Amino acid sequence: MWKFSSRSVQLLRSPISRAKHTLPELPYEYAALEPTICREIMELHHQKHHAGYVNNLNTAEEQLTEALASNRVTDVIKLGPSLKFNGGGHLNHSLFWENLTPLCTAPSKALEASLKHNFYSMEDFKALVRGAALNVQGSGWVWLGWDKERKLLRIAACANQDPLEATTGLMPLLGIDVWEHAYYLQYKNDRAQYFDALWEIINWKEVSKRYEKLRCTVNK
Repeated sequence: MWKFSSRSVQLLRSPISRAKHTLPELPYEYAALEPTICREIMELHHQKHHAGYVNNLNTAEEQLTEALASNRVTDVIKLGPSLKFNGGGHLNHSLFWENLTPLCTAPSKALEASLKHNFYSMEDFKALVRGAALNVQGSGWVWLGWDKERKLLRIAACANQDPLEATTGLMPLLGIDVWEHAYYLQYKNDRAQYFDALWEIINWKEVSKRYEKLRCTVNK
């Protein structure tokens, strides 16, 4: 029978490996994004959906620690989908809240220049992201990511709660949730209307900061 090394088990039993994930506070009030996103949607999305991913991720990690400590390889493998779904849900939403703002913002000169270089114009960029969002079948996310190998910006779509970096290798800059729970109470099944409204409250200041940080890290 195959077994995990004693060092792997010891690391998994360390205090760091048992640290709990927590639900991050929003950087604004639940009603701050109205009329684009109503209070009810924000409360349900944050307190129920995101909180659910956090709780389920903690449970899956506890089960993973137990399975590894007991050398139950089959159980470790079975936990993969739960870790991916709930871990992705936690990562994606933590970034999503920061991507939104009740304030009027614009991309930094550096980010705008890079967007125009990669996508020809800001209008073309929006159209490409919009098209990607509308083409997601079922539930998922559309992303603006940084390709650290090629040093350029790319648009990508991920199904369900698949996290961008683990799925594509791209570093996330901007993520837009196109699950219906993000907009159904207000926009019904009109994803296009939701996207157009959400685009007006994107926190470009935060996206720009993330872009500068990733670009500087790559250039070191």
